[in-house]
Amino acid sequence: MTVTIHDLRSWKSAGQRWAMLTAYDFPTAQILDRAGVPVLLVGDSVGRNVLGYANELPVTMEEMLHHTRAVARGVEHAMVVGDMPFMSFQASIEDGIRNAGRLVKEGGAHAVKLEGAQFDLVHRLVDIGIPVMAHIGLTPQSVYGLGGYRVQGRGEAAAKVLDQAHALEKAGAFSIVLEAMPADLGAEIATELQIPTIGIGAGSGTDAQVLVINDLLGLNEKVPKFAKAYTDLRQTITTAVERFVADVETGAFPDEEHTYS
Repeated sequence: MTVTIHDLRSWKSAGQRWAMLTAYDFPTAQILDRAGVPVLLVGDSVGRNVLGYANELPVTMEEMLHHTRAVARGVEHAMVVGDMPFMSFQASIEDGIRNAGRLVKEGGAHAVKLEGAQFDLVHRLVDIGIPVMAHIGLTPQSVYGLGGYRVQGRGEAAAKVLDQAHALEKAGAFSIVLEAMPADLGAEIATELQIPTIGIGAGSGTDAQVLVINDLLGLNEKVPKFAKAYTDLRQTITTAVERFVADVETGAFPDEEHTYS
């Protein structure tokens, strides 16, 4: 059975914490799904972590569809959430509806994620049957407007973030990502909202936590303060490749075991 928005809401009611991870391809999605991760986010972070862009802004709708389809093919149980890339919804409600529909219809996503205070669009999407995960605090698509990747919601700005959270819940979002904000604000939002809150750099008081898979696996050279590398695959891969190169250069590979007679 695929995890649904009702499962997430019931977990919040029961006080059951859960994890979300990003996934960008079929084999990773398959591994994470079988490992029991209930929600996979095909994030526009694919731009920095897979495609080599400096930030998320260049990511196109076609690229998001390509990676969402790959992830959807790899899961049996996890909910797949497709991220709406920059300028796929900001210009008009109609653009947002059209592109959200594409992520579900063509990409195989079970839900979409929207950055920012998109109250009207959230309401329209939910009204036509597309579940929406909201995202406030640090919104990477607004990196230039925010003046960089900075913590949001400190001091007097906390009230605005809290108001946005309530308004997005009222608009119909089934969950909300809280990124890079003081831990006490993250906990306050989680307490006041009926929908699940998913923290990334928002403290331990949220209902769930999300990490970028490349950060978790130690694939990136630098890991943000709010992330944790649970292993060092960058070094593991480097070591394996160096061994292969050495074996080829010395003639040790392929040996008899790896050769057809």
